[in-house]
Amino acid sequence: VQLQASGGGLVQPGGSLRLSCAASGRTLSNYSMGWFRRRPGQEREFVAAISRRGGSTYYADSVKGRFTISTDNAESTVYLQMNNLKPEDTAVYYCGARSSHVNLQYSRYYNYWGQGTLVTVSS
Repeated sequence: VQLQASGGGLVQPGGSLRLSCAASGRTLSNYSMGWFRRRPGQEREFVAAISRRGGSTYYADSVKGRFTISTDNAESTVYLQMNNLKPEDTAVYYCGARSSHVNLQYSRYYNYWGQGTLVTVSS
């Protein structure tokens, strides 16, 4: 699976962005999908995930209520809708695919990764 992340950019605090992660070659229906981010000077951290089993969603506490993960009907793209963005959300965001529905908050279990897209929240 090849993943292509897009949608990053510069946004003011309180603004919104929608990140996309498109899969080439196959649908994502056999994979759970996750979004992670790497903030400046920090390790990659979990942001959100959607399970291939039942579509359950999971969020980091820092983004709960502001970010929403979803997939399209064809299950070839996963989205991360980010609202009420804060400067501390500034990071490179990565999407990943995991061929299981467990341990979705741990990056080491993911099988495939996109290249990352930069989100900068600043006035």
